[in-house]
Amino acid sequence: MKPRAERLELGDYLPYLVNRVGTIIADQFGEAALAPHGLSIAMWRVMAVLASNGSQRQIDLAEATSIDASTLSRLVTRLVQLGIVTRTRSASSNREVAIRLSAKGNALVGRLIPIARAYETTAIAGLPAPELAVLKRCLRRVYDNMRKNVARMNEAKSGNDRAA
Repeated sequence: MKPRAERLELGDYLPYLVNRVGTIIADQFGEAALAPHGLSIAMWRVMAVLASNGSQRQIDLAEATSIDASTLSRLVTRLVQLGIVTRTRSASSNREVAIRLSAKGNALVGRLIPIARAYETTAIAGLPAPELAVLKRCLRRVYDNMRKNVARMNEAKSGNDRAA
């Protein structure tokens, strides 16, 4: 007798649920608030990080936004063309590039943040504050777990490469 194949109930599968929530919020916010300005969700993440943290090296911006370096470079180039960010050589190193919001970018972020907050408010409707805090803490933990997993996989891979 053949063993029964394992089933995956998609509606209870965490990666699916996280993606589903993120996609619907991003699609709605992107279409309503970002598309009229020629912006994408990834561009918005860059702008939001710069608004919160000030000038950033591109490498730090890639880390903070979870956007790979080559994609981020293209996004920053487009944001520079739109006049939303500026890109300058770092004062501490000619090899480093510092990205910051322009005056136009700051003004735009100021108009977009209330819209972003409204989408968040809609998404969390009915969640008591303590549950929301737990949800955010758990999602941060899941993210950290997966980052550690990438590090372990990279270590294992480099160990295998050295052994070969």
